Amino acid sequence: MRKQDLWRDREKRLACSAGSPAEQVKALVDLLAGKRGQLLQAHNKMPDSPLRSQSDGKSSTGRGSNRGGYLNPLTLPWDLTCFALCHTDSRIRKHCEALLSRVGNDPELDSPSHRLANLMLVEGLTDLQLREHDFTQVEATRGVWHPARAITLDRLFLPLSRVSIPPRISITIGVAGVGKTTLVRHFVRCWARGQVGKDFSVVLPLTFRDLNTYEKLSADRLICSIFPNTGDASLGVTAPDRALLVLDGLDECKTPLEFSNTMACTDPKKEIQVDHLVTNIIRGNLFPEISVWITSRPSAAGQIPGGLVDRMTEIRGLTEEEIKVCLEQTFPEDQNLSGQVLSQVQANRALYLMCTIPAFCRLTGMALGHLYHTRLAVHDTELPLPQTLCELYSWYFRMALGGEGQDKGKVTPRIEQVTQGARKMVGTLGRLAFHGLVKKKYVFYEQDIKAFGMDLTLLQSTLCSCLLQREETLASSAAYCFTHLSLQEFMAATYYYSASKRAIFDLFTESGMSWPRLGFLAHFRCAAQRATQAKDGRLDVFLRFLSGLLSPRVNTLLAGSLLVQGEHQSYRAQVAELLQGLLRPDTAVCARAINVLYCLHELQHTELACSVEEAMQSGALAGMTSPLHRKALAYLLQMSDICSPEANLSLCLSQSVLQSLLPQLLYCQSLRLDNNQFQDAVMELLGSVLSGKDCRIQTISLAENQIGNKGAKALARSLLVNRSLITLDLRSNAIGPQGAKALADALKINRTLTSLSLQSNVIKDDGVMCMAEALVSNHTISVLQLQKNRIGPRGAQQMAGALKQNRILKELMFSSNTIGDKGAMALAEALKVNQGLESLDLQSNAISNTGVAVLMRALCTNQTLSSLNLRENSISPEGAQVLAQALCMNNVLKHLDLTANLLHDQGAQAIAVAVGKNDSLTHLHLQWNFIQAGAARALGQALQLNRTLTTLDLQENAIGDEGASAVAGALKVNTTLTALYLQVASIGTQGAQALGEALAVNRTLEILDLRGNNVGIAGAKALANALKLNSSLRRLNLQENSLGMDGAIYVATALSENRGLHHINLQGNPIGESGARKISEAIKTNAPMCTVEM
Repeated sequence: MRKQDLWRDREKRLACSAGSPAEQVKALVDLLAGKRGQLLQAHNKMPDSPLRSQSDGKSSTGRGSNRGGYLNPLTLPWDLTCFALCHTDSRIRKHCEALLSRVGNDPELDSPSHRLANLMLVEGLTDLQLREHDFTQVEATRGVWHPARAITLDRLFLPLSRVSIPPRISITIGVAGVGKTTLVRHFVRCWARGQVGKDFSVVLPLTFRDLNTYEKLSADRLICSIFPNTGDASLGVTAPDRALLVLDGLDECKTPLEFSNTMACTDPKKEIQVDHLVTNIIRGNLFPEISVWITSRPSAAGQIPGGLVDRMTEIRGLTEEEIKVCLEQTFPEDQNLSGQVLSQVQANRALYLMCTIPAFCRLTGMALGHLYHTRLAVHDTELPLPQTLCELYSWYFRMALGGEGQDKGKVTPRIEQVTQGARKMVGTLGRLAFHGLVKKKYVFYEQDIKAFGMDLTLLQSTLCSCLLQREETLASSAAYCFTHLSLQEFMAATYYYSASKRAIFDLFTESGMSWPRLGFLAHFRCAAQRATQAKDGRLDVFLRFLSGLLSPRVNTLLAGSLLVQGEHQSYRAQVAELLQGLLRPDTAVCARAINVLYCLHELQHTELACSVEEAMQSGALAGMTSPLHRKALAYLLQMSDICSPEANLSLCLSQSVLQSLLPQLLYCQSLRLDNNQFQDAVMELLGSVLSGKDCRIQTISLAENQIGNKGAKALARSLLVNRSLITLDLRSNAIGPQGAKALADALKINRTLTSLSLQSNVIKDDGVMCMAEALVSNHTISVLQLQKNRIGPRGAQQMAGALKQNRILKELMFSSNTIGDKGAMALAEALKVNQGLESLDLQSNAISNTGVAVLMRALCTNQTLSSLNLRENSISPEGAQVLAQALCMNNVLKHLDLTANLLHDQGAQAIAVAVGKNDSLTHLHLQWNFIQAGAARALGQALQLNRTLTTLDLQENAIGDEGASAVAGALKVNTTLTALYLQVASIGTQGAQALGEALAVNRTLEILDLRGNNVGIAGAKALANALKLNSSLRRLNLQENSLGMDGAIYVATALSENRGLHHINLQGNPIGESGARKISEAIKTNAPMCTVEM
């Protein structure tokens, strides 16, 4: 265990005794480097050392003395804001003041968003983060961040538990523009004010932009650069009890870190290359006792071996509400404009995903704000909104050229009048951007700017301020970077587009010498090949912009500034053909191939993607499985709206197609793969996806395939490590008892799955026994579906035993098995103990009055079960009597389904009496129970008393006109019933007239289903008259009711005075083709919002 960070009083006095500035630096560096013993030994040999004289004498302090010479920082007060041990030290105070001055007065630092105050703890980097462009990471994951444990900023460097230790090396990752530097500045400001990091006596923040200004550097010079007050001879050095070194922006380091080829260095005075210095600090060869916090884009963070990292956190992107706030802050004085911009962002899925990155969101807001102001300036409200990335950046570029960067949009629309000087400046910036992109260089210094022939004074112009941002370094020199990485890529593409038309050699070759390449197409082919063959995806977005510059709308936007009017026409078709050629059959479905589809989208050549999207919508995807179509499908899985809520790939995939799409399926949140004839071998493939660290799948349905026990075992193995899957649907397969056992064993370990469906899998009693055993230890499964599995009493008894111990399961579906009365009695005993189950489905289980009686006695004491399904059992009037008694006592049950039993009038009347007294039941289903008018009258009386029932189902019971009239009479006073089902209930004209009278006064009923009765013309007229007065009814079913032409016309005409009805069904009535057409036209005229089925 790491030794406690306590400083000896002798060391503290020793540090304060250092005289000259050089000695002070050495003291601080040695203390940070952990050389306490050497320092004490050297000073104790000095005859006049105050430390020696104190140590040689005996302590004169009393009981409160600090034994052993240790000073415990935890016992000291935090009266001032910046220091823990020596809170009177003026040096620390000056350091805090300097830090507060450096971080500036950005309002965002005072009130940072919730996402910066709460980071996500992650376990290492995923393949996607290591290999792909930041944009690709956001697009592939649909802007949804992996579920992870949150950690607040004030606990960022504290132990996670009582038995752990504080991290030494911490890394915070985030895509470009997500707010890493803002986070660091916010932390530094809060520390300097004493709000966070109180266990740090000193925080030493550095950026790699600062470090890039040095070729070689020693550890002591590094400290001096951050802590310059050390050199003040009038101040004594104070050794911190714990220090934090912050290294912001590893991705901007000019030299990659090479841990395998770096020599170890433990001498703090030795000057070495900056990358070697950083490597030795991370390894602990230098400053082994200080904490180090590094921020980086994910790909660059991969340079640091995982074994050296103690804690990794990630900054998530903006939520929908945060995007709204960000856009409102972009236009604080024009809320109407921010609303228009937000609507456009929400309407474009690809744009919305990218707006989860704050820097991109602000850039988008400014570009769209400029567009809307331009619409007003030129009086053209039809000016098209951007549909591609290149169009959006073209609008931003127009804003920059119009000199509107400061005012966020109020532009002069004629950019054709661009001065030659501005054109030259844009060309130079583009060249700078391109060469930086090729060399992986994202920060530029004054010498870089001068090397490209640009006058530094021009960097103060409005145009440059929109494209570049300036920052002072500790070396008193300025560093420049593009406002966002994507803006550098856009500018690089504009330069390449322009230069390739006259360049002879390969522009990517630094020496300028290569095989001759003549013409734009040759250079475009070179760029496309480099981008598609790259391993890290860093040229992906550059290629998208280069393709987008050839689209007609971008040409129109930039003609006269960057582009020549109409010149795209000579290249566009050939570039589209070239890009499609990169999608040749022998290439895999990978990120590079998908990026080619994005390039075609930028080019506005979308025929391939559109054809596959149409096939998905029409269900004809099975016929589009060529390699070209697979790549288009993978692209659509990322960006299409129809794949956003759920990727439905049922009835269309073979094993080979699925295998090619596996990398993309990894990031689908909801995946439906039903009816694909998948066998066990396919489950091995899917298991590898679900086992991946990158996996984001939360719901997967594999219903109605051919999965056996081997396939179930493969899925079970993946569940042992998967941390994203919430719902798994394996309905109608053949996993059997052995497959169920494998899944049950996985459930004992898995901690994320909440819903599992094993319906129709022949798992039998043995399989249920394994599931029951798993439920005893599992604490996440809340829904378990075991319908149609040949489960008998023994299986039910095992499940009952588990329910006595499990408190997490909420829904248990046991329908269509054969548990009988023995199984029902076992479950009843469990219900007396269990206080977690909310829904129990025992439909079609051969349960008689005996089993029901025991279940009802359990309901009298159970306080959680709210839904009970007893459909298709053998409950007679005697069982109904017991059930009614339970309803009088139970005040929890809300849904009761007694469909297809043997209640008859006597049993239904008993239940009706209980309904009149019950104050919890909301849904009662009594369909097909041989109920007649007597029971209907009793139910009518109950409805006049009951104040909770919202749904009553009496269909397929011969209640007749008398029963319908009784129910109708109750509707005149009842104010809670919203759905009434009276299909096939022998209702004629009289009953319909009674219902019509009730509808005229009722204000709560929304659904009335009278299908399969015989209300006739007179009944239709009565209902039509009621519709003229009723305002609550939303759905009316009059299918198969002998309405005739006249009855249907009555109803259609009445709709002119009804504005509430949304759906009406008139099918199965003798209306005739011409009559149906007339009625349909009448309904469209009278009630255009109402859907009619003829």
